[in-house]
Amino acid sequence: MNTNLFQIHDEVKSALAEGKAVVALESTIVSHGMPYPDNVKMQLEVHELIRELGAVPATIALMDGRICIGLDDDQIERLGTANGVVKTSVRDIPRVLSANQIGATTVAATAYAAAQAGIRFFATGGLGGVHRGAEETFDISADLPALAQYDVCVFSSGVKSILDIPKTLEYLETSGVPVYGFETDRYPGFYVRDSGQPIESVDEEGLVAMLRTKEQLGLTHAVAVAVPIPAEHELDREKMEATINTALKEAEAAGIAGKPVTPFLLSKIKESTGGTSLASNIALMKNNATVAAKIAVAFHAR
Repeated sequence: MNTNLFQIHDEVKSALAEGKAVVALESTIVSHGMPYPDNVKMQLEVHELIRELGAVPATIALMDGRICIGLDDDQIERLGTANGVVKTSVRDIPRVLSANQIGATTVAATAYAAAQAGIRFFATGGLGGVHRGAEETFDISADLPALAQYDVCVFSSGVKSILDIPKTLEYLETSGVPVYGFETDRYPGFYVRDSGQPIESVDEEGLVAMLRTKEQLGLTHAVAVAVPIPAEHELDREKMEATINTALKEAEAAGIAGKPVTPFLLSKIKESTGGTSLASNIALMKNNATVAAKIAVAFHAR
């Protein structure tokens, strides 16, 4: 790790040096996933949840020409309010750093930076994946090949519901990335607890034991753990599917493609649910961070 290009927060640095649990957090959820002030409030509350469970939070972002691993409250505020924050995947990191821009890390970029710093656990809302219609567009998130490359255990509520879940799971299997359901044998679909896809279930004890064995074997791929959204915050599956299909047609008609597609679709979902999706997004993110912190603490309690 080039120390000139990385800046590790003192709290995170101390935890890593002492072998304590650290949970990485991506930052696009702050810059692109939610409106202000909900974005900043949510991230700071997630930080406190992780600390209360005995782990250290490490939100990752690009600022002032460095990859910052662990942000303080002022940096979170800056990230959530600044104009022109760049949604940054792994391929974008050199450009954003050299141009001295503020970059919010995707799952892929967060996994890369966390692995470089030696952080093994990572909580996010939803993974990127294979987009619907990928057989025509070849639109596949860079999150997926990153998971085959970087040694992290990532906790999410599955891939975003706007994506093709069966194709995404098939891609991950082909890439050698194991996918487990946390105390469920049904793969969640972000806003819904059951996407219709079966999955191997794992509990806390089994997951910790498996991760320790994986470490002993020297395997360096990620492990993807899917955590269902809390039942009280689940949205109606049929209504969500109808909204997504309508929004996809609108995006195509407007010529929206590539990176802008996801925020466009999420905006349409928020509009159709009267803002309920925002509350669900916050709830699942907090739940994922809670599970990640508990597993991280158990893993490091050797």
